[in-house]
Amino acid sequence: MNQFSQMSIEKLQRQAKTIKIATGTLAGMLLVLLVMALFLSIKKGFSALVIIPFALLPILITNVNSLKQIKKELESRGEAI
Repeated sequence: MNQFSQMSIEKLQRQAKTIKIATGTLAGMLLVLLVMALFLSIKKGFSALVIIPFALLPILITNVNSLKQIKKELESRGEAI
């Protein structure tokens, strides 16, 4: 039994919407940070900033997995996101 099986449909849909927005924003910001860090590394040599997007990648993966679980739970109840 997962944490989403106890939630109402409305709460699951709200949670899915929030996670979608947060994940999209995080992915965009990580991409921008990676591009900027690579640019700085090329201009001024290696920078530790290059590591930050990769260090934050597990958060993105966790959000995507949570979204998949919510979608699966909603489908099992006959609802859509």
